Amino acid sequence: QVQLVESGGGWVQAGGSLRLSCTASGSIFSGMGWYRQAPEKQRELVATISRAGSTNYAGSVKGRFTISRDNAKNTVSLQMNSLKPEDTAVYYCNVGTVFREFWGQGTQVTVSS
Repeated sequence: QVQLVESGGGWVQAGGSLRLSCTASGSIFSGMGWYRQAPEKQRELVATISRAGSTNYAGSVKGRFTISRDNAKNTVSLQMNSLKPEDTAVYYCNVGTVFREFWGQGTQVTVSS
C-alpha cells in the first residue's frame, strides 16, 4: 500500500551540492525525514520534519542541509550543501503514520575529496 520513491543521489566533489527527494504514496504521513548509513556504521538520523514544518537536524549537518516537505504531494526533500567526504553514505527516506514507519530502498551519496 505505502510506497516510497527516492531520487537525487549521486557523486559530487567535496564542497558540492545534491538534492534528495522522496515521494511517498498510500497514506497521510506525520513525520518525514532522512537517515543515512555509511559502511561499517549504524544508521543515523540526518533530518526530520513534521507536517507543521518543525525540523530536527543532526549536529553534523546543521547549517549545511535543509529539509522541506510538500504535504499536498507527499514529498520530502533534503538540500545538501557544502558536502564533505564524511557525508558519504546510503541515504534512506523515512516516513511515519500514527502507527507505523516506512523506509525507502536507499540512494547512494558519494562525496570525494
